[in-house]
Amino acid sequence: MKKLNLLFQLHSPLLISIFITCAAAVDTIALNQIIKDNGHTIVSAAGNFKLGFFSPGSSKNRYVGIWYNKISPPTVVWVANRETPLNDTTGELSVSRGGLQLRNGNNMVVWSTNSSGSFSLVAQLLDTGNLVLQDQGVFIWQSFDYPRDTLLPGMRIGIDLIERKDTYLTSWNSDDDPSAGPYTLRVDPNGYPQLFETKDPGLPSRFGPWNGVTLNGMPDLGVNSTQFVYNEKEKYYVYNLVNNSLVPRMHLKPDGTIALYQINRSQSLTLISTATNDICAPYSICGPNGVCNISNVPSCKCLDGFEPRRPDEWNIAIWLSGCQRIKPLACGHGVTFVGNAILKFPNTNQSWYKQNMTLDECQAECRKNCSCTAYANSDVRHGGSGCLLWYNDLMDIRVDDEQTQPLYIRMPASELTSRVPSRGEICSNESAKEDADLSSYRLTTIAKSTNNFSLDNKLGEGGFGPVYKGVLEDGQEIAVKRLSETSRQGLDEFKNEVKFIAKLQHRNLVKLLGYCTQGNERMLIYEYMENKSLDSFIFDASGSSMPDWPRLFQIIHGIARGLLYLHHDSRLRIIHRDLKASNILLDKDLNPKISDFGLARSGYIPPEYALHGFFSIKSDVYSFGVLLLEIVSGKKNRGYSEDEYNNTLIGHAWRLYKEGKSLELMNSSLGSSCVESQVLRSIHIGLLCVQHHAEDRPTMSSVVLMLGNENALPSPKEPAFFVEEEMPQLRFVSSVPSVDSVDEVTITRLQAR
Repeated sequence: MKKLNLLFQLHSPLLISIFITCAAAVDTIALNQIIKDNGHTIVSAAGNFKLGFFSPGSSKNRYVGIWYNKISPPTVVWVANRETPLNDTTGELSVSRGGLQLRNGNNMVVWSTNSSGSFSLVAQLLDTGNLVLQDQGVFIWQSFDYPRDTLLPGMRIGIDLIERKDTYLTSWNSDDDPSAGPYTLRVDPNGYPQLFETKDPGLPSRFGPWNGVTLNGMPDLGVNSTQFVYNEKEKYYVYNLVNNSLVPRMHLKPDGTIALYQINRSQSLTLISTATNDICAPYSICGPNGVCNISNVPSCKCLDGFEPRRPDEWNIAIWLSGCQRIKPLACGHGVTFVGNAILKFPNTNQSWYKQNMTLDECQAECRKNCSCTAYANSDVRHGGSGCLLWYNDLMDIRVDDEQTQPLYIRMPASELTSRVPSRGEICSNESAKEDADLSSYRLTTIAKSTNNFSLDNKLGEGGFGPVYKGVLEDGQEIAVKRLSETSRQGLDEFKNEVKFIAKLQHRNLVKLLGYCTQGNERMLIYEYMENKSLDSFIFDASGSSMPDWPRLFQIIHGIARGLLYLHHDSRLRIIHRDLKASNILLDKDLNPKISDFGLARSGYIPPEYALHGFFSIKSDVYSFGVLLLEIVSGKKNRGYSEDEYNNTLIGHAWRLYKEGKSLELMNSSLGSSCVESQVLRSIHIGLLCVQHHAEDRPTMSSVVLMLGNENALPSPKEPAFFVEEEMPQLRFVSSVPSVDSVDEVTITRLQAR
């Protein structure tokens, strides 16, 4: 499963005959009261949900269900009689002393809660979407205990370890048939908490393990507070609302896709993320100690230090036999651990875990047992805590660029020292324990790679110091930032902040490979970007190097997704505060990668900083809006002047928008390749992002959504036309970030400038 950043509008499941009129807007069914299939419904107190009869899709069968009341089109979240449909409209739902019962026209019970009670029995539809049966105020039955294909906030899936009751999601068979389909999503009853999606028949897929915030590979629940509770009595997964104005839905679709929706301002459901089937989704498709990567061909390879068990099978893409160690492990001395932070963690149903241990204690525990092959923190919060150990073969591993938590794999010490650090790998030399999160390069290695920092290798220079191109002995190209020698930052502080930056990994962020320190030298080692920075393309006066519009639109999408990761999907919210064209680097395929997200000093100044010295994630949104207008126009905002109107680029874009001439803002070199609707939409979004008041600007999650669909956009207000100047010294929130919560806002800083 892979978390995707593609966002688009939910389409109707074609519910053709949900009745939306009701005899009385009440939320209860009293004893002996009847709800008939003639338009009668009940509605929760605040009007969030409605219960009544419906037919799904093109089916003529009748079901009792619960759906969103205020959302169009109606979307069903729970079905009572999913396995026993009615074939006409004679059905009646009522409460008797035998519980909540559905009867057909022949007065036969086709579905029931099987809950007996007193004369005080009453059914109530709550605003959470939960249908409860109460006897004198005590819940004796609730629909949340019997999920169908939807997980709502407050609804649990999991295991009652005392009664051995298993509660899980089951897909519909089709959009026309709500009966139990082939896909289930359930909590693994064994080992450390994780989820499995199974298909009957077919290989399962796995989400997990739990890291204190979310599950590896599970769609991000965004504004919600997610929990995985596990103790000797129960083990269950639940998420609760933080913002009551949003009522999200996690949906296990008939095709096995797991989708997460939120309610937008137009009162419709919007898809915000999915976990879809891909070539790496089937459980352990690459076998023991194999790693699946959807970006590679072939998609399976062995972990470093391992080789195929059956080379003949691997040569013909049969991988289930997996991999074995090249050099056997010797129990006791002569072993070390290599960390990798871009892997989905292996299966944990045979793992050992303890919550009150440090990472060092966890490593020591793993060293005690010769069968222990890997370890990691079990909880990423507060800088990492807890211990999770794996034994023997590591199963079901895949590359996930959005994972930042290191997995430390046991290796022979001789294997480690004989290897050269490779791209994306976390390794170390003599200081393996201290620098386990990042590669440490020797000064002699970097000097040799850059031809002793030759002017011919110099790529440029900024406030932080010069940048050089280097080539390591294995042929890997790198970019070396040699930080100013005037830096007063201590070595420990430098290492701590650099290690933090290295944990931020995303396909649209430049990857920090390592660092080099010796004496007063402070150097950062990055992946090399073949096509330099975006400004060299979009500000080319001749227009000869300007990419065509489809490529530019992809670059815009990539920048937005990278910024969304910093603001929302990383463990902390990171304010870049220097998003500009020169800090967007392009790889050989012109894929954009944001750079300097821990080293920034100047950029596009938002009004709130110019007036009050205040920065927030909305300041980055402002910078993105400026950058978007620059990409479309090919003009720099800083220094732009329009003689007739004396406007900045922002002011010029606003005037054209008000006159209905926004297309005139577009760089003329894009004329033959442009998609007018996309260009106009990009300008419109850019103006929304540069609103004067931060609260009027969208979040980056909304920006990504707006870029990815064609829905109507809100009208922008008149933006502030600030003349940009070099940004003065910022007041920083934090110099050494800590991991306290997903809502903490952190600004990283390196003083070497």
